[in-house]
Amino acid sequence: MTQYLLSVHYVDGQGATPPEDMEAAFEAVNRFNQKLQDTGAWVFAGGLETPDTSTVVDATGPEVLTTDGPFSEAKEQIGGFWVIEAPDLDAALALATEGSAACRGPVEVRPFQSEPPAAD
Repeated sequence: MTQYLLSVHYVDGQGATPPEDMEAAFEAVNRFNQKLQDTGAWVFAGGLETPDTSTVVDATGPEVLTTDGPFSEAKEQIGGFWVIEAPDLDAALALATEGSAACRGPVEVRPFQSEPPAAD
């Protein structure tokens, strides 16, 4: 089976979600998470704090640079994710559809890279 990243997108400046809507979304996501676990598709999942809590580490030069804030200056950032196992892209897309409905936001589906064959 292939592992897929289902990333949930957070859109900066969308405005506050009413508490009752947040509670309903949390309950729906908990039900979806339980389904993933019950069916064996679950690998790992988590919600992220807002992008302003991030720190970027760049060790590509002679000195390590750390900066506050998200790496990307886009309005859309990853707000959470699931890592799932699915037999194919169609199955992953079907699960992403349920995840999107549960969290009430867009979900991007991306397969993990295959491991290179072992050297002889």
